[in-house]
Amino acid sequence: MSQPETETPASERIDARIEELGDWRGEMLARLRCLIHEADPEVVEEWKWRGVPVWSHDGILCTGETYKQVVKMTFARGAALEDPSGLFNASLEGSTRRAIDLREGDRIDAEALKALIRAAVALNRAKKKGRSK
Repeated sequence: MSQPETETPASERIDARIEELGDWRGEMLARLRCLIHEADPEVVEEWKWRGVPVWSHDGILCTGETYKQVVKMTFARGAALEDPSGLFNASLEGSTRRAIDLREGDRIDAEALKALIRAAVALNRAKKKGRSK
C-alpha cells in the first residue's frame, strides 16, 4: 500500500522530481542537492508550495525550482549574503531574495556555491540566536 502524498518524505519527493524530469534539469537539480548536502550535512529537506524542493537549516536556505529553460536556486535571504564570486544572476532587484538561474550546459562553481550555502546557514543561525536572547 503506498503512502498518501502528504506522508511521503520530502527526500523521496525530491528523488521523484529528479527522476521525472529525466533531462539536464534533473541532473542539475541532483548536482545542486549534492552540493547543498556537502556544504551543510545537517541540512533538512522539505517539500513546499505544491512541489518545490526546499533546503533549510534554522530557517529556509534555498529552493530548487525547475522551469522549462532554467533551474532556479533561490536563496531566501540572499540579499543579505556576500557574493564575492558573483553567482547571483536573478531576482537582483528584490530587498530579500536572490537567485541563481542555471541553464542547460552551465557549469557550477562548486566551491563558491558551497561557500554561499554556508554563509546562508550562518546568517540563519545568527538570526535565530538573536531571537533567543
